[in-house]
Amino acid sequence: MLPVKKRLTAFLFLCLVTVSCTKDFEEINTDPNRPREVYPGAILGQMQYKFVNTSIGGARSFTHEVMQVTAPRSSTNNGLHRYHVTENSGSGLWSNFYGYMTDAEDLYRISERLNEPNYQAIALIYKSWAYSILTDAFGDVPYSQATRLTEGLATPAFDSQKDIYVQLLEDLRTANELLDDRKALAYGGDLVYNANTLSGGRSAGILRWKKFCNSLRLRLLLRISKRDGEINVTGQINSIVSDPARFPVFTGTADDAILRYPGSYPYFNPYFNARTLDWRESVYFTEFFINQMNAVEDPRRAIWATQVRVGDKNVYQGIQSGYESNVEYNVNRNSSYNDLLKTLPQLGIMMTYAELEFIKAELALRGFTTGGSAKEHYENGVSASMVQWGAVMPSGFLQQPGIAYDAAGGTEDQLEQIMLQKYYALFFNDYQSWFEKRRTGYPVLPRGAGIPAGNQFPSRILYPLYLQSLNPQNLAAAAQAMGGDESTSKVWWEK
Repeated sequence: MLPVKKRLTAFLFLCLVTVSCTKDFEEINTDPNRPREVYPGAILGQMQYKFVNTSIGGARSFTHEVMQVTAPRSSTNNGLHRYHVTENSGSGLWSNFYGYMTDAEDLYRISERLNEPNYQAIALIYKSWAYSILTDAFGDVPYSQATRLTEGLATPAFDSQKDIYVQLLEDLRTANELLDDRKALAYGGDLVYNANTLSGGRSAGILRWKKFCNSLRLRLLLRISKRDGEINVTGQINSIVSDPARFPVFTGTADDAILRYPGSYPYFNPYFNARTLDWRESVYFTEFFINQMNAVEDPRRAIWATQVRVGDKNVYQGIQSGYESNVEYNVNRNSSYNDLLKTLPQLGIMMTYAELEFIKAELALRGFTTGGSAKEHYENGVSASMVQWGAVMPSGFLQQPGIAYDAAGGTEDQLEQIMLQKYYALFFNDYQSWFEKRRTGYPVLPRGAGIPAGNQFPSRILYPLYLQSLNPQNLAAAAQAMGGDESTSKVWWEK
């Protein structure tokens, strides 16, 4: 046995080696390129990109066909243009939005811990925007118990649309109070308003987030205006339009809530690599959509649509919607999506100044004090849409027949005129023109000869089929509360 002194020396050497090895082990097994903590900026940009890609995808695949913007070149069986909605019609919207909602929850939770109220507010705005689309599309949906899988809640209950709206409006009010334009987003990441820096002690981007917040709130309040009394719609609208200092809203196209695709990896326009067959050879604009633009020579045609040769002229030409199943249109003989849209930066639309002006036009028509007349807001909306899309509006465009606002007409006639131009202004804006058609009845769409007699214009999308196995009991309860999982079952605000 070693003497005591030598044993002590050996023990101390062993301890030193052990500590050294452990330290080296931690250093060797720590990835220097992987952050130890996720910060708000790392979540925000990716979340924005994923959300808006899904929303404009829904515009193209669902809204454009249901709302007679486009129709398939060939359709031998059913189809959305014949008002045939299936359990698959909204499955992508459902699965994607609920998947991304966990990002919004994480953004809020992490920002709260870091005491970053601007990020918290943006998380609330995204939640309100996304859940409003979900509930307006499907009706009653999981809300209060959604995104709680980590807590062991795999089968969330469905909340009533009324309860969802109450919370959405409250969250937007909270977001407005949280937003502080004296502070920039400390961790960056904002692809919408670039609210990552200060200028002159203020962040223009944060102010624009506040404008989006309150403009979105006006959209939702107008959406549920038939339910005024159950929710204080009139009072909330008046509080916003009468106090722009506290509740600022969009005041120009610079405020548009649009993710402008930078065209660099990984944030490309999602249609950048779309095949010609998928992009424009299998779908055409409809006669309803194109003919009205032709009648007024709308300059947005050159940005949205292709021309075709008819005789000795290049023209914009559409096809019927809801045509009979034995009809098949020839390839490249009618107008379709312009390839320009595949790389257009401003395609990532959430809400625009043009839409807000049409909201104000309707509010003014209803007697609200909005700072302008219905005619003024209507003309602002048309003009703003032109600027938004980069179209040059011809001199006298607003005064020509088919566009000129008829302030002497009846209230319903004026509303129809407002909603027709709002329909065009909502091009590629998720499901909004469908929601507005359901709310107001406008625009009046012709009924195609091939639409089966029993098919009615849809009031909602059916719940995805896979929910029958994943959450059957809560799904059944929701369907019963809705009056059946049918496309003709009206949601709360439409009844």
